[in-house]
Amino acid sequence: MSQQQFQNKTAEVNWLRVEQYLKQEIPVLSEEPIKIKPFSAGYSNLTYLISIGDWQAVLRRPPFGAIPPKAHDMKREFEIIEKLNNVFPLAPKPYLYCEDTGIMERHFYVMEKKEGVVLDDSLPREFIAREDTGLLVSNAVVDTLVNLHDVDYKAAGLQDIGYPDGYLSRQVHGWIKRFHHSKTDDISSVETLEKWLIDHIPPSPAPTIVHNDFKLNNMMFSAKDPGEVVGVFDWELSTLGDPLTDLASSIAYWTAPDEEESGLTSVTTNPGFFSRKEMLELYAKKSGRDISNIDYYLTFAFYKIAVILQQLYYRWKIGEAPDERFGKLNIGIQNLLNQAAKAQRKQLLR
Repeated sequence: MSQQQFQNKTAEVNWLRVEQYLKQEIPVLSEEPIKIKPFSAGYSNLTYLISIGDWQAVLRRPPFGAIPPKAHDMKREFEIIEKLNNVFPLAPKPYLYCEDTGIMERHFYVMEKKEGVVLDDSLPREFIAREDTGLLVSNAVVDTLVNLHDVDYKAAGLQDIGYPDGYLSRQVHGWIKRFHHSKTDDISSVETLEKWLIDHIPPSPAPTIVHNDFKLNNMMFSAKDPGEVVGVFDWELSTLGDPLTDLASSIAYWTAPDEEESGLTSVTTNPGFFSRKEMLELYAKKSGRDISNIDYYLTFAFYKIAVILQQLYYRWKIGEAPDERFGKLNIGIQNLLNQAAKAQRKQLLR
């Protein structure tokens, strides 16, 4: 969906009805009219900044258009962060959930707005001016992931959000299946890589909460302190499982300088940020977990990201996603698979 199509769809939402619903459910709101600002557009869940007077919050809903069954489950995400916020307050506090299609054509929920900066493909000016930004951010990312994996999910009432037994095996087989459902071009050696992933699944450590998309641009930092994380977002895929999948995924997205084009961008290419190896060593030290099989997890992480891009590339190829940027993803897919092969050969962390 193009930006213009997204804006047109957004304009079709009856925001007056949403405003009336919010004022009914949250009596402290003023009589001022609602203001809407989109945060995101695309095939992922959509987020909007909503303002009524001085009150601000974030509304999160599924994308426009057809969506697969059970995908974009706002109710599940709402219920997870409702419990998780009590023990891991970096998850936004949810305010209310609505599935009344008379209010909006899709179910949605409203949560607190965190204040800070998101580090995507560039650093804010105030962070650039500091020599210790890379050091502080690197440490904060590891600390946050360790703290998440230390959450007692049973005490938090989250023991029913996933099935940790066999988690890694299901992930590996599931993503291989997704790749073949969206296959377009023949890619040399990918089947050899897939066979290796299936044949070498390691035993998992004790299960934890797994974010499942833990990366730098799903976090928010204090605008005044690059060492302070103020929020972690996008809990749609969170479950119970192998914490090393979270670790490896975050490290795969932790782009290193001079890498081949992968379709991924990150501020971690700036001077002062830890290397992938340093990030892994710090996690092992702070968590106490054995990461001796991390090359396997990294192999799978790069493969999984390649599959995510392959799904987008497939949709472009069949005309479902007319965004021309997707037409170049085949280059990134091949390079991500090359990274997976390097990890398989234990050459990535040299």
